[in-house]
Amino acid sequence: METHLADWLRGTPEGTEAESILRSCVHCGFCTATCPTYQLLGDELDGPRGRIYLIKQVMEGAPPTRETQRHLDRCLTCRNCESTCPSGVQYGHLVDIGRKLVDERVQRPLGERLMRGALREGLTRRWLFDPAMRVGQAVRPLLPDAMKAKVPERRDPGAWPRRSHARRVLMLDGCVQPAMIPAIDAATARVLDALGIEPVVAAGSGCCGAIRHHLNDHGGALGDVRRNIDAWWPYIEGQGADGQGVEAIVVNASGCGAMLADYGHLLRDDPAYAAKAARVSALACDLSVFLAAARETLAARAREAAAARTEPLPARVAFHPPCTLQHGQQVRGAVESLLAACGADLQPFAESHLCCGSAGTYSVMQPTLSTQLRDRKLEALQAGAPETILSANIGCLTHLQSGTGTPVRHWIEWVDRAIGTAHA
Repeated sequence: METHLADWLRGTPEGTEAESILRSCVHCGFCTATCPTYQLLGDELDGPRGRIYLIKQVMEGAPPTRETQRHLDRCLTCRNCESTCPSGVQYGHLVDIGRKLVDERVQRPLGERLMRGALREGLTRRWLFDPAMRVGQAVRPLLPDAMKAKVPERRDPGAWPRRSHARRVLMLDGCVQPAMIPAIDAATARVLDALGIEPVVAAGSGCCGAIRHHLNDHGGALGDVRRNIDAWWPYIEGQGADGQGVEAIVVNASGCGAMLADYGHLLRDDPAYAAKAARVSALACDLSVFLAAARETLAARAREAAAARTEPLPARVAFHPPCTLQHGQQVRGAVESLLAACGADLQPFAESHLCCGSAGTYSVMQPTLSTQLRDRKLEALQAGAPETILSANIGCLTHLQSGTGTPVRHWIEWVDRAIGTAHA
């Protein structure tokens, strides 16, 4: 796509990157076929190709409007279009740049600014979010339905393993997941421990930066990224007493995994952090990919646990692959392979490539579209009458659970039960 950047953008890092992405687009329109918002709204400007044209116009000097902002806001950043695009257009990076440039030129209404600020600051600060979530869970039966949907029921996470192992991996100490569903991290730790791997949580780390980044606080997001790198670096370099470094940064929230994979890109021009960020991205690994090498071991343990189990484990399951896993990280089939090896009866369903509508803070900012996508996803998932719906991201779990009585769990919680470590 021929592009002529405005003088104020030409030669800047953002302008150079955006121009390269724009020039790779051949406006074929394949992306519209897999765009969730285009399928719902049927508006070219609510599909990737239309949004690319809007961003191009702004970068060439056309003044953006509130309408431009709305069309970009409706994008889920699911990156389904990237999986479909034959030209390899990096739409996710482009829309991040486009939103930032538009927000710098179009002031949002006060209500939106307050809402986005509350999400940006409230969700990413554990000292604020953790007590708020505990209060919300304590009074959950009294909450209105809209709030109740955002507050999962409190579940006993079970014991965290205490053994030491020669093999070690880093685990994220994220922002919302430990407070909302602590059972996910506990189950992850138990499964790793059963394989002779010690999960390490670094003090001083926190939110991966995705929430700030997708709310256009790019500076704040980079602050989160640098803080995490500083907290993890001693473990990566093996600066402990035994000099043993971690072998991977294992991520059980696919949204965070997609963000960590981008650390190297985000800090590529930072002389103090570029090399470290690239190494973090190289070490970051989705939990399903990391456990793939132990599939046979997990399968054997699952068979032993099944023989000793007095109550049957719900085996008829449907797995919803989050967009950040299948499109953001391009990981497909890894979770399903592990589940099948451990005895799951996986139920196929239609439109597995489409977004469920959670998309980070999207379900708060765009509730109507988000609910329509959730209901469409649940209709497909429940067609095979699964006993349990599984997924791989905290946002998808809570969003899907808000629309169904079928239990929705993280897949590692199911594996934890299948191999008998849940009550170890």
